[in-house]
Amino acid sequence: MEIRSLIAEVNSFLISTFAQVDAWFDQPAALRSYRPADQGWTIEEILLHIGLTNHFLLILIEKGTAKALLNTRGLNLATELAHYQFPREKLAAIGVLHAFSWVRPEHMEPRTAAQSLPATRQQLHEQLAQALSCLAQLPAGEGILHQTTMTVNSLGKINVYEYIYFLAQHAHRHLAQMQENAIEFAGAPTPN
Repeated sequence: MEIRSLIAEVNSFLISTFAQVDAWFDQPAALRSYRPADQGWTIEEILLHIGLTNHFLLILIEKGTAKALLNTRGLNLATELAHYQFPREKLAAIGVLHAFSWVRPEHMEPRTAAQSLPATRQQLHEQLAQALSCLAQLPAGEGILHQTTMTVNSLGKINVYEYIYFLAQHAHRHLAQMQENAIEFAGAPTPN
């Protein structure tokens, strides 16, 4: 795959996924606060979790972006790009709900009172801008010049583009979870 096409794809997927996540903020409060029968997260908790997870992923993405740019001085980008293969299937699995067991760190568990829904929405808008800024700083393939370990689904070392794609796939995974909640909510008996 040509690197500029990959960057455009990641950019587009980020924007599309974040737009779909943002639409959930406009759903009725009763749906957003509905707790599914399995006692899983409400939509509001899922939105908070996406923001929490993005916060920590973006710390690594920003550090990786800076390191990748530094590595342009010591590595031959053309040589690295010639051998690069984007691990699409492994990363796409991140976006599939129930595809594998996922144990998240406690600090990424949503705390309903942690922040207001408008603050979470604003946070997600800022995080999208942050991720897009990192992509914009790496327009010619520089993002492949630094890798960070990702233990989720045994991904191993992934580069900055892959980390950004991971972030979007993580949000995409939770879109499916919110949709499951909405389907269950629609079929739930109404309280008397």
